[in-house]
Amino acid sequence: MLREFEAEPEVKELQLIFRMSVSRRCLCCVKYLMFVFNLIFWLGGCGLFGVGVWLSFTQAEFSSLPLSFPSLSAANLLLVAGGITMVTGFLGCLGALKEQRCLLFMFFVILLLLVLTEVTLVLVIHIYHEKLDSKAQGELKEGMKIYESEPGLKKSWDNVQKMFKCCGVTNKTDWYDVLNGTLPSSCCSVGTDQCVDGWSEPCYQKARQWLLSNISSVLVFGVCIGVVQILALVFSMLMYCQILCAEKHLD
Repeated sequence: MLREFEAEPEVKELQLIFRMSVSRRCLCCVKYLMFVFNLIFWLGGCGLFGVGVWLSFTQAEFSSLPLSFPSLSAANLLLVAGGITMVTGFLGCLGALKEQRCLLFMFFVILLLLVLTEVTLVLVIHIYHEKLDSKAQGELKEGMKIYESEPGLKKSWDNVQKMFKCCGVTNKTDWYDVLNGTLPSSCCSVGTDQCVDGWSEPCYQKARQWLLSNISSVLVFGVCIGVVQILALVFSMLMYCQILCAEKHLD
């Protein structure tokens, strides 16, 4: 009986060592999975930011137009989303390598807020897309009023109409109130001094179609990033719990 009593502490110690070993292995596994997913997440952010920069450069000739112009608003949105994703991914990688609960919790909260913001933004755009389109068109029409007095805006509108072969925001008649019943020369083929019968297609719709036809791959990429975000949330919480469990065993 005495020997059995003396053996009990040794058994408990062995069980504790075994539990700590298993806990450490689980933590190590979750740590590297967390790092890999956050690395993919960070690279995804770089990709989004890069597409935003590319879109900004391709739309540089339209930079004087209001930000409600479809391609300009998409470029700014991608730049912001890419930048936040890169910072969040870096924070997650650092938290995983350092095994710090504070960094992991901060990463989890920021990423959760980011995911909720993205979902809310998608829902708002989907539900209120007609109202948003109408408001954007109104802002563009309002900006047309300073076409003759603002050289930068004039150049941007001329570049848009020449590139997309379109005229006006929703119709070529948008220019009649601005230019006293006439059309700008950019509404017609290159080399035309006076434009009488301009292109019939509206610029807002043409720019929107161009954006949708060129951004399909970005949308697929965005969905993949969304999946990685969800997995990163799960792994960050798992790692947080594993670190907490390991600290309790050490205590």
